[in-house]
Amino acid sequence: MLNLSLLSVFVPTFLLVSLTPGMCMTLAMVLGMTQGVRRTLWMMLGELAGVGLVAVASGAGVATLMLRQPELFAVFKWLGGAYLIYLGVMMWRSRGRMAVPDELGSQARAGRRELAVQGFVTAVANPKGWAFFVALLPPFLDASRPLAGQLVVLVALILTIEFLALVTYATGGQTLRHLLGQSRNVRLLNRIAGTLMVGVGIWLALG
Repeated sequence: MLNLSLLSVFVPTFLLVSLTPGMCMTLAMVLGMTQGVRRTLWMMLGELAGVGLVAVASGAGVATLMLRQPELFAVFKWLGGAYLIYLGVMMWRSRGRMAVPDELGSQARAGRRELAVQGFVTAVANPKGWAFFVALLPPFLDASRPLAGQLVVLVALILTIEFLALVTYATGGQTLRHLLGQSRNVRLLNRIAGTLMVGVGIWLALG
């Protein structure tokens, strides 16, 4: 287990990092606009699975090996980025399952699996995320104690903080949806969301 002094440093550090705007948080905000918070929970599930995988791999030392072979990320992140850019363009044109329907009260059309895959790919295909965990986790791990127990505690804290940050951003996106919906500016909402989605795709591909 970890002592309280380490946790008192780890928690605020990761909280600050999680609340900083990034690819996953922007994606949560976009889907909060177009799908609503409840539907966005499926993206969060995939994203948290990806973050958990990266964190465990980093704590176990696997990520260091992965980062030495950046070609392993290249195809994955380019395909993921291209897909997100495509979705963004479709949203900007008010087309596709991710776009806000003309009737804001109608049921969301994006599939649960599609949302979960988006979150997972965005979390796992980002080399900067791997590098961050490689730098963050080792200082909080005690080599004299069993690694598994320490990783369980740290990963649980990471996922809890990450989930709260994702919900915060998705709620902000849903609030914007309601504000624009009152003015019936669905096309404007789709263009804002689409532009942000394209930005996330470019960020992922070039990151």
